[in-house]
Amino acid sequence: MREHAGMSFLRTRDPDTRPGCSEGVCHVYVLPCAYEDLLKLGFSRNPLSRAQALQARYFEFFDLDRAFLIQTETVRDARDLELRLRHVLIEHNAPAPLTVRREAGGHSEWYRGAYTALAGQADALEAQGYTLHRPSRAWFARELAAQGDQLFERASMLLAQLQGDLDWLRRPDLGPLRRNLIDALDAHAALEIDLEPRLPQALLDWYRGDRPA
Repeated sequence: MREHAGMSFLRTRDPDTRPGCSEGVCHVYVLPCAYEDLLKLGFSRNPLSRAQALQARYFEFFDLDRAFLIQTETVRDARDLELRLRHVLIEHNAPAPLTVRREAGGHSEWYRGAYTALAGQADALEAQGYTLHRPSRAWFARELAAQGDQLFERASMLLAQLQGDLDWLRRPDLGPLRRNLIDALDAHAALEIDLEPRLPQALLDWYRGDRPA
């Protein structure tokens, strides 16, 4: 069994690296932490993928009811807008939390005490005609729900790798895989997305109670 295939089977593909990625809709995202006055500012073609890359349990690490996305027509527009916002937040710059993935990058784009200022900027941009997704919880839920076919396909692949025996997930060496799986499925539950049509029955039963604590 190839463990690494299961480790990434539930991650969203980030279109920021596709050919022609400078064209098409992009977003400036503001992701405030749920339990402290700290936020991440950035831009991405796929804010869901970006949030997943920053923190596996992004749905509880970030306050999606306060988070918002400013939609732009191109990546260049988003980059310019993000740079403009960063310039007015220099005094708010703060270290990245230790619990975000270092490999996700963007460590210089965390800010403390900046939410009110950014929310005001978002209001002004919306008045100028920008599309504002605020709060962003519904946007994240729609994006995640749209991946239902991919989830079922990758979950079926995982079952095949486990030879249908979910007890394999009790093995200590498969702990990271188990954690990745639970994080991904917990995201659906947190965003109120029905897993029943999106998972093979064996995995659904395991998630709903057959798995060990």
